[in-house]
Amino acid sequence: MIQTDIRKLAQYGVKTGLVPEEDRIYTINRLLELFELDELEEISGEQAAEIAETETEELEQILGRLLDYAYEKGILKENGVVYRDLFDTRIMSLLMPRPSEVIRTFQEHYAQDPGEATDYYYKLSCDSDYIRRYRIKKDMKWVTSTEYGDLDITINLSKPEKDPKAIAAARTAKQSGYPKCLLCKENEGYAGRVNHPARQNHRIIPVTIQGDTWGFQYSPYVYYNEHCIVFNGQHIPMKIDRGAFCKLFDFVKQFPHYFVGSNADLPIVGGSILSHDHFQGGHYEFAMAKAPIERSVAVKGYEDVEAGIVKWPMSVIRLKARDTERIIELADKILRHWRGYTDEEAFVFAETEGEPHNTITPIARKRDGYFELDLVLRNNITTKEHPLGVYHPHANLHHIKKENIGLIEVMGLAVLPARLKDEMEGLKKAILDGKDLRRDEVLEKHADWVDEFKGNYETIDASNIDEIIRKEIGIVFMQVLTDAGVYKRTPGGQQAFDRFIASLNE
Repeated sequence: MIQTDIRKLAQYGVKTGLVPEEDRIYTINRLLELFELDELEEISGEQAAEIAETETEELEQILGRLLDYAYEKGILKENGVVYRDLFDTRIMSLLMPRPSEVIRTFQEHYAQDPGEATDYYYKLSCDSDYIRRYRIKKDMKWVTSTEYGDLDITINLSKPEKDPKAIAAARTAKQSGYPKCLLCKENEGYAGRVNHPARQNHRIIPVTIQGDTWGFQYSPYVYYNEHCIVFNGQHIPMKIDRGAFCKLFDFVKQFPHYFVGSNADLPIVGGSILSHDHFQGGHYEFAMAKAPIERSVAVKGYEDVEAGIVKWPMSVIRLKARDTERIIELADKILRHWRGYTDEEAFVFAETEGEPHNTITPIARKRDGYFELDLVLRNNITTKEHPLGVYHPHANLHHIKKENIGLIEVMGLAVLPARLKDEMEGLKKAILDGKDLRRDEVLEKHADWVDEFKGNYETIDASNIDEIIRKEIGIVFMQVLTDAGVYKRTPGGQQAFDRFIASLNE
């Protein structure tokens, strides 16, 4: 069977374009070496026909059998998911072209059309199993309609849980500073370890952003279509300033079919990796991008830039013009003013005890011949009542979403924890059976929420309960975004927002 699967994997490589036909035998021999085999057995015509018909969808099964064989023969020392992931990445690395080949092919496509280049590169990232398509398919996804548009909800199941042996090994493993983080260019081709994923099948496209070398890659977890990461070639911290706006538009000009945005640069309101300057983008239109301008605003000296407040639960100023330089100048003015802005009545403080609180989450795009920049006002102040952040999901929502609200959530996509899958099933059964959630150790945290929404429905039964639970989770996410909004969508909140806008003209 191992011989057949080695041939099948080589055929997969040829079929997807990872392996040129001329490299088939070479690839097979490298696989034989990896599996400590000395020769390739002869096969019948029937077997050859079966191998020739290998479908790309078979990759998961082929790799699974190869991993099982490796464990049986002692080549794979442990059989947990972390060790299997490390080893199957090593397997796939034997099908990969060198970085220089990938870059050259990308550039050839780019010379024809940027979209053609990203199509090639995204397909490569999937075919190489860097993006594990069969895991992504397991993610739960749905849409919840709200007054702010259709919010995207996803429960992330594609990131595997670490097994106990790997956790124990990681605890005692030597702490390495190489690569410095998951975004560093040194990840390309890295074999990985128990506390760092393997990246032997990973290829990075170099891009020049404002004269500096950056890297362009896809997220292995693909939260939305062609979810990409653009990262500084140097391991330097996140920073939102005029330069960040320049860089965002530089990227959009090179890839006008992609949006690109940045997490904020402060804890709580920032993303998970603040130590490495990077952006996220992709070929996708989020609910926030579709949201209309609710009311126009004017800033003296910038009458040529369309500006307005977006109808969105968070506090968003949208700037629009054909000239990016003018957008950048106004955005810089707004950012610098916001950094030092305090409005005690609205509970907005630029700093407390020397700790800065105000920053911005920016998102850039090109649409209908115009450039746009959305500026989402953020503040990370904490209080005794809200120790994780005033403008952060409040405690009553933590049963659904407790994590920071970063760029992706800001735009209208909820990335929810994997635990919710089982909890949703448990809730469904408990509600239909009329059980007391407060007597269930796992589900009790949902009890108040369920009591609250049950009264909104005349009937809850097997025919509609799945839809109801999904809808109500979506409504919770809308409230999460509302909590994260600095200026609430109340008369008082919007008056405070207008005060900030007016202060730009003082």
